[in-house]
Amino acid sequence: MSRPAQSFEITADILLRAYSIGLFPMAESSDSSTLFWVDPKERGIFPLDGLILSRSLVKTLRSDRFEIRADGHFDTVVIACASREKTWINAEIRRLYRELFEAGRAHSIEVFQDGALVGGLYGVSLGAAFFGESMFHLARDASKVALAHLIARLRLGGYRLLDTQFVTPHLASLGAVEVDREAYLQMLGQALSIDADFTAWPVSHPMSGREVLAHLGRC
Repeated sequence: MSRPAQSFEITADILLRAYSIGLFPMAESSDSSTLFWVDPKERGIFPLDGLILSRSLVKTLRSDRFEIRADGHFDTVVIACASREKTWINAEIRRLYRELFEAGRAHSIEVFQDGALVGGLYGVSLGAAFFGESMFHLARDASKVALAHLIARLRLGGYRLLDTQFVTPHLASLGAVEVDREAYLQMLGQALSIDADFTAWPVSHPMSGREVLAHLGRC
């Protein structure tokens, strides 16, 4: 379900308010000059104890063949997420989420291999809820590794809700599920009543794959 396109300027504060009542913005395309609000009847969430780790993904995490950073290349991650044939990320989205990042409300997980950015994701933090916006990968397993790092960080920081907006086959294979709007709003209200800390693990200190597995209960 979507709401009408904006007839006024959306600010970072308005965007946070929208998240707090279950709405999020999208654009029709990268060239669109407007945004519309989305309020899905069925909402995608990721239980923070429900990540499905295949043997190959565990092996990849233990190998540390990727270097994972946080909040060091936010704009680059957003641009990479938008660099596909069809995207809902336009210039207004990039502007708004940059403002949220500068306010400490948006964050990125960045996956590097041999010094090159090969995967990552970004999203919004509010209370003990994290709203995943988009992810990308240029190397096999890079987005899965980013997700594992994100969930480990959220668990450590005391988060209660990871919102994925929609459930794709890729996310479902990793443990994402759908809940109806009423159930989602109950989860959201509970999460917003609690404070969590994305930086409980300092963003300046990369988390190793083995540390990720430990925080996921998979030593």
